[in-house]
Amino acid sequence: MILGVALVLIGFWGLISRKNMIKMILGLAIAETGLQLIMVTIGYIDGRTAPILDGAVNTLLAVRQVVDPVPQALVLTAIVIGVAVNALMLTFVIRLYQKKQSLNISDYKDLKW
Repeated sequence: MILGVALVLIGFWGLISRKNMIKMILGLAIAETGLQLIMVTIGYIDGRTAPILDGAVNTLLAVRQVVDPVPQALVLTAIVIGVAVNALMLTFVIRLYQKKQSLNISDYKDLKW
């Protein structure tokens, strides 16, 4: 849990303090990984087994013997969505770099008021 919180803080610090767009995307990815670790940690219950119903787990007592699989499924979904969002953001950065020849976020003032 502490590692997840540390990764979230490091990721948000990188997102806020950096001007390079690639470093900002990397900071967002680090924060996302921290959130995923926190979700897995919350879903873990000591002394229980994986949610696979076979001969090792009594079917009638499965509720008391297995871990809830929903947080694990949510984290797997978040990983897939996160990879897609990171790829899309990097694609946007490549297109912006081709247009302005700069990765500094301060150089993009076209739509600012």
